[in-house]
Amino acid sequence: MDMPGGTMTRPEERPERISTTLTAALEAEHVEVVDDSALHVGHLGAHGGAGHFRVVVVSRHFEGLSRVAAQRLVYAALGDLMTTDIHALEMRTFTPQQWAAAQG
Repeated sequence: MDMPGGTMTRPEERPERISTTLTAALEAEHVEVVDDSALHVGHLGAHGGAGHFRVVVVSRHFEGLSRVAAQRLVYAALGDLMTTDIHALEMRTFTPQQWAAAQG
């Protein structure tokens, strides 16, 4: 499906495309993508076909950045996917050291 800014990915392929994109762009050591779109059926954003996702991203590129600055890197990495495939994105960003500490 063509959307302003690009072509929409098939829904079943979106989590893998998001993961691959973030891994490559941010040299991420760990990426988790959860598709929560089914929880939002009937929501205004769901009508256009874009999905709701939760991501965890671990990257050294977040070192020294505020949480907001790290999230901006994620949005920039996703680029056109934010206009074609993603309606809502919940994210948690970690440096490798933060991730290791969070894992106990």
